[in-house]
Amino acid sequence: MKITFIGAGPGGYVGAIRAAQRGAEVTVIEESEVGGTCLNWGCIPTKTLIASAEVLHKTKNAEDFGLDFSGSVLPNIQKIMERKKKIVDTQVKGIRGLFKSWGIRLIEGRGVIVNPKKIKATLKDGSTQEIDTDKIIIATGSKPAQIPVFPFDGTRILSSDHAINLDVIPKSMIIVGAGVIGCEFAFIYREFGSDITMVEMMPRAVSTEDEEISALLERELKKNKIKLITNTGVQKVDVKENGVTATLSDGKTIEAEKVLVSIGRAVNSKNIGLEEVGVSTGKRGEIIVNEKMETNIEGIYAIGDVVGGIMLAHLASKQGLIAAENATGGNAKIKYNVIPAAIFTSPEIASVGLREHQVKEKGIQYKVGRFQFRALGKAHAMGEIAGLFKIISEEGTDSVLGAHIIGPHASDLIHEVAVAMEGGLTVKDIAHTIHAHPTLAEGVMETAEDVHGMAVHCPKKTD
Repeated sequence: MKITFIGAGPGGYVGAIRAAQRGAEVTVIEESEVGGTCLNWGCIPTKTLIASAEVLHKTKNAEDFGLDFSGSVLPNIQKIMERKKKIVDTQVKGIRGLFKSWGIRLIEGRGVIVNPKKIKATLKDGSTQEIDTDKIIIATGSKPAQIPVFPFDGTRILSSDHAINLDVIPKSMIIVGAGVIGCEFAFIYREFGSDITMVEMMPRAVSTEDEEISALLERELKKNKIKLITNTGVQKVDVKENGVTATLSDGKTIEAEKVLVSIGRAVNSKNIGLEEVGVSTGKRGEIIVNEKMETNIEGIYAIGDVVGGIMLAHLASKQGLIAAENATGGNAKIKYNVIPAAIFTSPEIASVGLREHQVKEKGIQYKVGRFQFRALGKAHAMGEIAGLFKIISEEGTDSVLGAHIIGPHASDLIHEVAVAMEGGLTVKDIAHTIHAHPTLAEGVMETAEDVHGMAVHCPKKTD
């Protein structure tokens, strides 16, 4: 069985390894670099910058921990970027090593589908190569969305790809969009010393999250002196000699040295042969697939950002595993009800399942448990007490409908609830599980207890 993947991002490379594990002869065609956006321009680079920002923040506040520092601690953007590159290069080398270990052939070039059994690859030197295959798995990912109002130039008008490669820390920055990407960069560059103004069309920051989580994040934005303008769009951006001027939908103008545009991502489905072979796509170019990751053309699958919907690296990886199993004779199906997600702001945000407003919209009878990070001894020891745990359960069945956390290590803590949801455990099952002390995870237990009004470290509720 010959299987060819177009794209080696977190969906493509993971799926390729699984297909090889299942005995397939695997070829991967990658136009840029293995690891895709996640490793080279997204998840890993931004988390590396965030790690530098966090160390800088703790160093600035060392006196709070009883530590005396002499002199000032300043960010060196060149060294920060060098560290980022080293980490990315190490991870890229690791993926290439895995490919070699599993006998996966990597072709560095652009793949175009000729028919369901053949792909033409244009290599970096301009030469071409045809690959005969039994199955095709498309994993071409996405790129920063661009509209004419914000023509990226890499100097004044930036995409997220540009923002992870700056060689000078801007004195000021306008961030268009207060979603996941915009908020992460806001905290990064604010800690590095930039004055940040965010402009968001929606009524609140991270509008896809639970409303209580958004409210708490907005409080932290304010504490960090990050200005947030909501219910407002940016009509145009004028590039000047020393910066940019943004004209807002209310007629006001704001100025900064640079503008970072973070208004979402566009799928990479153009010019890869979809039209020629008849693969069905949606209004935004997303490839339409079923729960087995199959397209309408037999033998052709699609995974990751290119299928639209929720664009998360770990979801792409799961879809890659599903497609690889089915392409090698399996019968796996993707489920979308338990997908944990994380936003690496300061503090972190993590969620799984339904938001409270979604539960209301569905007409489900529910209960909510809440617990503050400031009630945890471990949070005080860490010096990070801002945050909230929230669990939503179905009244009657006690099943977990959703969980939302904002606070230190939220991205790690959320998985306890995700496992509970996947395993069909109840809120009481979480509450009855002994949690080690002192840990942040105790907050998950106390939140589960609070659903039934039994959290020990919560004040007695009054009517």
